[in-house]
Amino acid sequence: MLEVSHLSKSYSTDRGPVPAVKDVSFEVQEGAFYTLLGPSGCGKTTTLRCIAGLERPNGGEIRIGNRLISGGNVFVPPHQRDIGMVFQSYAIWPHMTVFENVAFPLRVGKERVSAQSIRDRVAEALHTVHLDGLEDRPAPQLSGGQQQRLALARALVRRPNLLLLDEPLSNLDAKLRAGLRLEIRELQQRLGITTLYVTHDQIEALAMSTVVAVMNEGLIAQAGGPREVYEKPNSRYVAEFVGTTNFLPGTVTSLAPDGALLVQTEAGALVCQPVINAGAGREVLVSIRPEYVQIADGSFRGEENVLDGRLRTAVFLGEYVDCLVEVAGHELHVRAHPSLNLSDGERVRLTLPKEQCVAIDSEAAAVAVGATG
Repeated sequence: MLEVSHLSKSYSTDRGPVPAVKDVSFEVQEGAFYTLLGPSGCGKTTTLRCIAGLERPNGGEIRIGNRLISGGNVFVPPHQRDIGMVFQSYAIWPHMTVFENVAFPLRVGKERVSAQSIRDRVAEALHTVHLDGLEDRPAPQLSGGQQQRLALARALVRRPNLLLLDEPLSNLDAKLRAGLRLEIRELQQRLGITTLYVTHDQIEALAMSTVVAVMNEGLIAQAGGPREVYEKPNSRYVAEFVGTTNFLPGTVTSLAPDGALLVQTEAGALVCQPVINAGAGREVLVSIRPEYVQIADGSFRGEENVLDGRLRTAVFLGEYVDCLVEVAGHELHVRAHPSLNLSDGERVRLTLPKEQCVAIDSEAAAVAVGATG
């Protein structure tokens, strides 16, 4: 449904051009929910605006379906791109009612729509986002969550092939945001509409997406399913940005027949899953998420990936016990089961499941990758 090939965009400044997007390529399959995730300034919103036609790229091509909308001498204006878009600010018209806000794209669009069809399609869009009965209400009198739904209804009323969402939940409080992200995901699945979503929120990306593309400095650092990106990060940047993780530096000593790596760290030898091609002598970082580290008592004896440490702090947080464990001069963050009764300063034994230990390149930086979903 969407194909972006070698997209680049720079902005002119007094000190010369500043690249915002650098040779980015990815594809979004029909019906997918594809998320561009990254911090401010990483290029995610610029990429979205280029697809929307709000920015003119310096290079590359963009296709929606089989239609070239940007590239070479072609630049299709936004209103002719068959897209719907929801902005971070919602951009609803404050002097209009709910009905008139949703009807606006149909009244000014290239397609001629009868008055009855406008009423029917507006009613359908409002029903889809659960705003039935609010047609005559002035838009500013809606709550924040209702305004977000109104912006979504206005984007859907034209029945676009592609829906673009630019951090639409960032202005809402945490509880409302959690509820609405589930509503948007359910709506997208029910309608089957191809969606490109931009956010800096890792939880939003993991909870809603078919594919997550993590961006850094104008490049896609890694793209894949939410579980793949979370459990098998390909660089320190991705591992740190998507959730919380522990790192232990080490050196690859051997390669197991099943493809696992044996890595010697200061804390001891660890069997890890590789996300890079690494031979003996390669310097790597072993990454493991806090929730996968298990705490056993001092009498536990395991065959592999067992480390001895000292519990520095243990804070009961209801759902888990948040722990810091010192192991060979390194602090490991552990989320232990809430039933464990732990005391600061006690000796503990940690087990690190080899399936959850990932060896990544200690020097890896973001690189442009092909990303399909």
